[in-house]
Amino acid sequence: MKLIVKRHKGKQIQLWFQDEARVGQKGRNAHVWFEKGVRPVMHTDKRFKSVYIYGAICPGTDDAFALVLPRADTEMMRLYLNTFAKSLPADVHVVLVLDKAGWYVTGRLKPPDNITLVHLPAYSPELNPIGRFWLYLKERFLSYRIFDDQHAIVEACATAWNGLKTEAGRIASLSDYPYIRKVKT
Repeated sequence: MKLIVKRHKGKQIQLWFQDEARVGQKGRNAHVWFEKGVRPVMHTDKRFKSVYIYGAICPGTDDAFALVLPRADTEMMRLYLNTFAKSLPADVHVVLVLDKAGWYVTGRLKPPDNITLVHLPAYSPELNPIGRFWLYLKERFLSYRIFDDQHAIVEACATAWNGLKTEAGRIASLSDYPYIRKVKT
């Protein structure tokens, strides 16, 4: 189910959702299966190097786009949007749904011509399906890891995202929100 809202002036209008996630040395613990009554010993890194995965997904499809960038700010968001815009076919215009992070709502962020930004209501992260991706990536690929340096974090993020993209149907299933399906009707 490709979520094409409609055609307008010869362009396909597609609905995408975007967010970013911090991944770093000061990681998070995840739940693991272990022998009953025994606590598993897991290593946790207490250093502070980190990067951000900026990602966007098209619900109901396995279409996704991501960049791993060093920080979360307007300059990095501008770079992400420009790179994402160049990856789109010429006949596609994307309606990109995202939260109201400070670097998204600043007047200095001008999206490319083939992307329109639409902000979610305040305090509603549960409406953005890409949040499920961050949980999945962290639980499956990025938790209980000790990263030597920032380069190792970037490599792990790229491997995790590319691994997710190779799982046929995974992105579509993680982004299957009933309210998004209603947009199509």
